[in-house]
Amino acid sequence: MTQTQAGSAPAASTPAAAIKTGMVVVRRSIPATADELFDAWLDPESLAQWMNPGDHRRNTVSVDARVGGAFEIVMHHQDGSKRHYGEYRVIERNKKLVFTWHSQATHHTETLVTVEFHAASDSTEIVLTHERMPDHEAGLKHTKGWTRALELLEDFLKH
Repeated sequence: MTQTQAGSAPAASTPAAAIKTGMVVVRRSIPATADELFDAWLDPESLAQWMNPGDHRRNTVSVDARVGGAFEIVMHHQDGSKRHYGEYRVIERNKKLVFTWHSQATHHTETLVTVEFHAASDSTEIVLTHERMPDHEAGLKHTKGWTRALELLEDFLKH
């Protein structure tokens, strides 16, 4: 089930997303356990498979899954590579991840991502909040990217 913050009804298969000043919120209910979803965010092999929201061909991923540990996702495009990186600030098993996020789309400034996992009987809702966006264009790009990433995460867990 998908919900929006603004209260309008989205298409059934599209996750809800809302852009506020400097912040993006994307929600998606995925038919998987919080355990499966949480692990997919911290396992570099899994992350390399589903974190493919653009037109790139493959990812190179490294993860040091501990508070203070770093991650790096390099998305290899036909016209070059784009590096995304940050540091884990909070890791609460099956409940919450908080990490910094730097990328070309954030103008390499530090932004903050919070991923919350809300378990239900047959699915888990992910609420992803990306704060400190440097401008509206960055918010639009990340709304599209995070929405697609969560769709790909759901597809990845079906296999």
